[in-house]
Amino acid sequence: MDYKPLCNTKVNGVGEVKKYFTVGEAAKAVHATSETLRHYDRIGLVKPSRTDEWTHYRYYTEQDIVRLNTVRALQVMGLPLQEIRKVLEYDDLEKIIDFLEQAEEKADEKIAALQYSKSKIQLAKADYEGKLQKRQAFDDVFLKDCPERVILLSDTLEAPALDNLWGYLGHFYDRVPPDLKEQFSFEDLAGIYTAGGQSRLFALCTRYAEVDGLKVLPKGRYLCANCTEESRERMLGELTRIARTEYGVEPAFTVQIIVVSGILHWNYEAQVWAGESRAWSASESIQAGGRLSGEECPLGGRRNSSGAP
Repeated sequence: MDYKPLCNTKVNGVGEVKKYFTVGEAAKAVHATSETLRHYDRIGLVKPSRTDEWTHYRYYTEQDIVRLNTVRALQVMGLPLQEIRKVLEYDDLEKIIDFLEQAEEKADEKIAALQYSKSKIQLAKADYEGKLQKRQAFDDVFLKDCPERVILLSDTLEAPALDNLWGYLGHFYDRVPPDLKEQFSFEDLAGIYTAGGQSRLFALCTRYAEVDGLKVLPKGRYLCANCTEESRERMLGELTRIARTEYGVEPAFTVQIIVVSGILHWNYEAQVWAGESRAWSASESIQAGGRLSGEECPLGGRRNSSGAP
């Protein structure tokens, strides 16, 4: 940054010129107030190189501004002014350098933490923007073709919560006997399987061996609906009703895919099996109102506009 000096003053007999800045100019250069610089002077933290003996005006040099910038940066790191003054009074330059290197490492840690927080904020923002622009109502019912899927049920977890969604797959790896762990891998996805009035969280297996807790979700057509925590029970009931009345199927189980959509927030895609896959026509409708499609199943499968497997 180029500073405009107040004046040029000879300070020694060989014509050396030193540039001076008023307290206001120096404060502007370091993004502080004039009163902050006066406070630094009063406590002996950064004293101006020159003070007019008649007016008591303070004048700062470029070296003073370097020191002011250092103080301001250390303040941002949360260091108290008394500790900053103690460090800057060291006679040992190596100690000062060592201290500043440690401060730099702490600054990098804070930057990384802020960047992580920013990414989470951006994720939440994108989610809410998507909701704002979304044309399809949450209660729309649609069909999906899904392949056969193998899931591993939790032996203890019944519903999603912050503590169990964090490090979610670790719970399922711990559930597998040690000698079989290398034979298992899971998709990065969480869900709820409900049958016979009992619900369990599950992980989708991409590789597996025979162990207790494995379930096979049959391939076929699934009635689906996006829903919230508040509406999911109602939507599961509606999907079950449609499966019975429109497709002649008595669902033995339901699936809820957990869709994390922001900070401390998730929604669901409810799925109810509606029979074997078959081609359907554009005239086929769902009584609840909504759209009919052969979209990709969120637990695998491929997009198929005809609806055939």
